Amino acid sequence: MPVNLSTPDPASLLPVAGVRLGIASAGIKKPGRRDITLIELAAGARVAGVFTQNRFCAAPVTLCRQHLAQSTQGIRALVINTGNANAGTGEEGLRRARQTCEAVAAIMQCAPEQVLPFSTGVILEPLPIDKILPALPAAQADLAAGQWSEAAHAIMTTDIVAKGASRQAQVGGKTITVTGIAKGSGMIHPNMATMLGYVATDAAIAPGLMQQLVKEVADVSFNCVTVDGDTSTNDSFILIATGQAGNAEIADAAGADYAALKAALNAVSIELAQAMARDGEGATKFMTITVEGGRDHAECKQIAYAIARSPLVKTAFFASDPNLGRILAAIGYAGVGDLDVNTLQLYLGDVLVAEKGGRAASYTEDQGAAVMKAAEITVRVVLKRGTVNATVWTCDFSYDYVKINAEYRS
Repeated sequence: MPVNLSTPDPASLLPVAGVRLGIASAGIKKPGRRDITLIELAAGARVAGVFTQNRFCAAPVTLCRQHLAQSTQGIRALVINTGNANAGTGEEGLRRARQTCEAVAAIMQCAPEQVLPFSTGVILEPLPIDKILPALPAAQADLAAGQWSEAAHAIMTTDIVAKGASRQAQVGGKTITVTGIAKGSGMIHPNMATMLGYVATDAAIAPGLMQQLVKEVADVSFNCVTVDGDTSTNDSFILIATGQAGNAEIADAAGADYAALKAALNAVSIELAQAMARDGEGATKFMTITVEGGRDHAECKQIAYAIARSPLVKTAFFASDPNLGRILAAIGYAGVGDLDVNTLQLYLGDVLVAEKGGRAASYTEDQGAAVMKAAEITVRVVLKRGTVNATVWTCDFSYDYVKINAEYRS
């Protein structure tokens, strides 16, 4: 089971004015599976996104980028299918993704460029539009404001637990709501980070700030989680602002309203990102890797990711084996060329493990073993070469990780 993670109470996922969600079954991979999600946005909603940096990106990612750049009337609908990634499908994949957008546009009475498509599932298989298109009217008929929980379940693939979160905050004297859902359990690594994330707010924000805001939120949340070091072909994180909360439009990124909105968005997105690591395929441990005292953010992240994605480190944590030389090795090969290993300190929880280039004089293996038995573990690397810190979240590698991925297509 996921590490200290449970399905959110549907009542805790608050409706966002200007957003409705509908779910339907196309049976893409399994008969009767609710695998189509349609999200309707009110006129005037602002939308921005960040996407995978995998050069073999999926057809829907290509179309999303195009539609966000082309649509002068705003995005009015999102359509998400599970069971098929529509990646590695060439021009035919693009044609089928366009067909899906055209079909959604027809029933939603908007232009195809006002539809954003998303797919997740098996790569290198043609998108089964013969199953998807007939299911779209049922998804439209199901549209309702309170269906965030249903949508969180419908976008899952290998996830065990649905992922959703909500927050409210005071912005410009008005109560604004932020609600988000995400899916992701394996093939999770930044750049963007297979993950999909959708976070909506009813706050009003100037269109010129949307792309800055979505990138800032992603950088402290979804871009801080790794399960297995694989950057998916389909990663997408979408931010929606419907502007229906009644606050004065936020136009200043240096203002208090922007800061309050971003804090709420960060809280939701971090909860969703951490849930992916907690629900990592076969995970039994949740690990927080913090690198402190670096010269810049890039080198802190570089060292943190070297630790977090090391199979040897991750299998040691699964076994509760304090073979902590593996962490030192990862720090050393992270690629920070002028790193002074005699200066840095390594902590496992509150236990000082290494300093002055070797084992700390006070450290005993019993101390390390006691920390390693916990379900949640913090690794701290103190570089003592600056003032910058960075944190990433990850999970261990268990026998089940191999089993889940070996049987993924069956």
